Amino acid sequence: MKAAVLTTPAPISESPLHIEDVPTPELKPGHVLLRVLACGVCRTDLHIVEGELPPRNPRIIPGHQIVGEVIAGEFDATTELGGTGVPARPALKGSRVGVSWLGGTDGTCPFCRRNMENLCDSPTFTGYSVNVGYAEYALARADFCFPIPPQLDNHDAAPLLCAGIIGFRALRVAGVEKGERVGLFGFGASAHLTIHVLQSWNCEVYVSTRGESHRKLAKSLGATWVGTEREKPPVELDRAVTFAPSGDVVIAALSSLRKGGVVAINAIHLDRIPQFDYDRLLWGERQIRSVANMTRADARDFLQLAAEIKLEAKVTTFPLEKANEALLAVKNDSIDGAAVILV
Repeated sequence: MKAAVLTTPAPISESPLHIEDVPTPELKPGHVLLRVLACGVCRTDLHIVEGELPPRNPRIIPGHQIVGEVIAGEFDATTELGGTGVPARPALKGSRVGVSWLGGTDGTCPFCRRNMENLCDSPTFTGYSVNVGYAEYALARADFCFPIPPQLDNHDAAPLLCAGIIGFRALRVAGVEKGERVGLFGFGASAHLTIHVLQSWNCEVYVSTRGESHRKLAKSLGATWVGTEREKPPVELDRAVTFAPSGDVVIAALSSLRKGGVVAINAIHLDRIPQFDYDRLLWGERQIRSVANMTRADARDFLQLAAEIKLEAKVTTFPLEKANEALLAVKNDSIDGAAVILV
């Protein structure tokens, strides 16, 4: 099969991904073999390719927002598709499923036993610790695959599988309640999906982001207020979610909160946290929380909600051969919404 392979992390401007012919994955018990239909491009992929996340393998095929067609699978009686409690069957062949960042857990560590699998001590990360998405075929654990609702097209579904799910989890971590004022700091792939969820909850959405095109997109999607990264929302916020890997953005969000409000940091990598005035910004039981991975329950709940509210992503598509260009577009914020590789 053809795949985009990373051997040496480097700035994406140097095109470190190489299109190669590699062996098709061999089927293993409890796994499914997928024909990749689409794979969303995530900023985490960029952190992997550029080496901000330390390599776990000498060669890796990135990509963790996969929509695939099941072409083979081996299941036992305990296999659960997406952890739903419904045993997966060989008749699943031919159906569409999604694969996300969390590709497996040990199921035995203290966090898994506490129903906190997103914090598992021995997780498998799709496209980081195992090869997956930027390829013609992919191997995935059956119990970490999720049925794709028929209302969602391949290119619409792909960015939902990380950008969408993790944005949804960030709202949960922030404790968002219906009707609240919520700030989105940064407005890329994840935030432009999150706004639809907030609107379905009758929340007022305040967007602070760099880039005129991102601000225009936020306005077109019905944000209550839109400003630059240096502008402060005109009201105090109940909750805020930051999407940029920047400590300065975290401080900007924190400075916009009411007492008792929460900032959820939706970034796997953060450049730094600047010094800040505790008395002015954090006192008053304001909170900063990090968002770590996702759970299968998050994925199931979000995909069901996405189908119910008919969520449509704004997508720019790229062929597999242009995976480097897709990641460069994400880094430069040169596209609105999400980038998706169509295989």
